[in-house]
Amino acid sequence: MKTEKRRLGDLGEDAAAKYLRKNKIKILERNFTYGPHEIDIIAANREFLIFVEVKTRTHREETIAQYGRACEAVDHRKRHSMLCAVRGYCKSTPPKKKIRLDVVEVYFENTDPPKLHAIHHMPDAFRIE
Repeated sequence: MKTEKRRLGDLGEDAAAKYLRKNKIKILERNFTYGPHEIDIIAANREFLIFVEVKTRTHREETIAQYGRACEAVDHRKRHSMLCAVRGYCKSTPPKKKIRLDVVEVYFENTDPPKLHAIHHMPDAFRIE
């Protein structure tokens, strides 16, 4: 049984994938795992193979004040885990394009059912270390 947090996360990943497709980015794979590491979305446009971390939150001022913006949850440990998954993916599927690491923040209104409030896409959010 999915938790409320997981359900909201799934909604956020769906919204992020829809947003990326609308912006001419093709979704290649979702929820790719490599050992304990995961990439939410693997996508591509003409120039880049894009690895996307999606962070979803409800849009409430007290939530942002207490926890910060969604992208702030992509800390050093999460970036390291994502990079491990990127390397694993590239071993099995050698890239023919430049690699880009993006973060997509998805905010929902705190309603039932959740209503999309905003999406912020941060292309090239960090680099391979």
